[in-house]
Amino acid sequence: MIELLKLKPVFKERIWGGTTLKDSFGYEIPSEQTGECWAISAHPNGNSTVENGPFEGKELSWLWEHHRELFGNVSGNCFPLLTKILDAKTDLSVQVHPNDQYAKVNENGELGKTECWYIIDCKQDAEMIFGHHAHSKEQLVQMIHSGRWEDLLRRVKIKPGDFFYVPSGTIHALCEETLVLETQQSSDTTYRVYDYDRVDQNGEKRELHLQKAIDVTTVPDTENKANLQTEVQDGTKITTFVEGEYFSVYKWEVTGDYQTERKAPFLLCSVIKGQGEVTTGQETLPVKKGDHFILTAHTTQLTVSGTLELIVSHP
Repeated sequence: MIELLKLKPVFKERIWGGTTLKDSFGYEIPSEQTGECWAISAHPNGNSTVENGPFEGKELSWLWEHHRELFGNVSGNCFPLLTKILDAKTDLSVQVHPNDQYAKVNENGELGKTECWYIIDCKQDAEMIFGHHAHSKEQLVQMIHSGRWEDLLRRVKIKPGDFFYVPSGTIHALCEETLVLETQQSSDTTYRVYDYDRVDQNGEKRELHLQKAIDVTTVPDTENKANLQTEVQDGTKITTFVEGEYFSVYKWEVTGDYQTERKAPFLLCSVIKGQGEVTTGQETLPVKKGDHFILTAHTTQLTVSGTLELIVSHP
């Protein structure tokens, strides 16, 4: 009866990355341009491994394939979600993601990519690109090809604690000095629209994907405001960020003991602040900031103890 799976992340170097994943979470990162922590992932481009129990050393994709009972026998060819922490030291490229139907046809059966962002930290007066101002596909094409980026792109102010729901088809980009926890469909498909004419260490510009980006961008843009709901249970503040088609995402702010039931087939949990422990029927797992774990379908009741904040999600 495996109830808790603690996971070891995979790290990705990016042209826009930095050292905040080490400085803030204590992770061992591969370089000073580390942009992504793939914290809970069964994607072939970055597979988390189990750090505890009888499945220690096994990849999450292997568990999904061979022990589907841990996940409530949820159907699907691949593990549905991917949790990341992103360190945007500099601006990310302006990009857009396809939906499931487009990705299946054009990306060898890959899932589409609807995602969401919780702003863990950012500089004062930080902003991000979230949407566009084109009124038609024709205007979108004209503005892209003429480089009218300031006219096209919508910029919004952000602050720590903000949450943004980013459906497929939404033009978006994180900007400099932003630390984000991202919950997304398990996909690695991104179409770059604009990359500020940057070059890599070899003096080469990164590839753009303009036609695919134009194909999938939602026009006119739809304003995707999250409808946050908050309640307090036994002294623990529970914020519901989104309950949607692809995922539901919550924040648990625990002070003391929080007892609850596992109501979804399984839960993905990331500790973003503080420390404590998680106790289920048969297991107790000490956890601290930067830890990531899954509460499996074998969990019925659980208690989170300590002073800590978690981002919790499920399909």
